[in-house]
Amino acid sequence: GFSKNSWDDLLSYCEYKGYDRNDLEDIGLIKKSAQGKYYDKYRNRIIFPIINHYGNVIGFGGRSIDDQMPKYLNSPESSIFKKRYNLYGLNVYKRQKNKDIILVEGYMDVIALNNHGVDYAVASLGTALTSDQAKLIKRYSDNVYICYDRDD
Repeated sequence: GFSKNSWDDLLSYCEYKGYDRNDLEDIGLIKKSAQGKYYDKYRNRIIFPIINHYGNVIGFGGRSIDDQMPKYLNSPESSIFKKRYNLYGLNVYKRQKNKDIILVEGYMDVIALNNHGVDYAVASLGTALTSDQAKLIKRYSDNVYICYDRDD
């Protein structure tokens, strides 16, 4: 998806639909400025839903399409989203029969591989692989190939 370059379109829409502003802030969709005004956190970004292995959307990643920093934004840890227990793309991986997993850093890596027919990649959502993520990999695969980016 895509989030428009607007300060509060998402906030206005969600409030119109009856969602609570505090809940939106808790899950990281909006932020409060130093002046006390709320704004859409992911504005002017490509949005990637983060889906757990049960198929539920639990968070979002956003990639800047211009020079806006940081380049990537992710949902904060919350009662819904706990990065250490999830792997991006595991919901897609579970649909195929391959027992190998390619472990990459981020959702863009998973999507790029999938676009080239490699549907057995998952991402640790960062460079730190947690023991809980390793347990998920072990539960669903026989072999894992780690393919992290070289950091300069």
